Amino acid sequence: MNSKRYEKNTISNAIAALKAGNLIVYPTDTLYALGADVFNDGSVTKVFTVKKRPFSNPLSVAVADFEAISKIAYTNEFVKQVVERFLPGSLTIILRKKESVSRLVTGGLDNIAVRIPDNKIALNLLSAFGPLTVTSANVHGKKTPYVIKDIMMQFTTDILVYLDDGRLDAKPSTIVDLTLEKPRIVRKGSITLEEILDAI
Repeated sequence: MNSKRYEKNTISNAIAALKAGNLIVYPTDTLYALGADVFNDGSVTKVFTVKKRPFSNPLSVAVADFEAISKIAYTNEFVKQVVERFLPGSLTIILRKKESVSRLVTGGLDNIAVRIPDNKIALNLLSAFGPLTVTSANVHGKKTPYVIKDIMMQFTTDILVYLDDGRLDAKPSTIVDLTLEKPRIVRKGSITLEEILDAI
């Protein structure tokens, strides 16, 4: 366990923690997320360990924009239209991953779940650092806390930075699989399949 504590929970300190291979907690437009550098297998392993999450259970990834998506997943004009219409926002899209992303992140699968959260703090962090895991900040199987103090109580490990954005308890994002010939909803959320198809 790293005993070092940063004095302030700022984006710059979050970036320093991530670069050192540590985990952070940051806000999204739905809930707080446990963030790790997706290109650092050691950091990603910590996410599974801290959450007590099975390694076969894939982690979603948050990015700042479409350009960042295209660096970690295969895209096309259809995907671009979906991104331009609904993201940033409460939508997670499943795409074919590129080799730059470890299969550790995706639970051994060739697909990756990506989203662009509609939260200023998250977007600033992602723009400055790069793709992060965006799994909920809770122990696997336990209720996801809405506020930072409850998240800190749930985690027994030494997470260095918590970026506080007040109470977050919005409805989870819709997850849609865009790797299929016809898009399929994997998890229902605020955006429907009909809206996705109508928009494009």
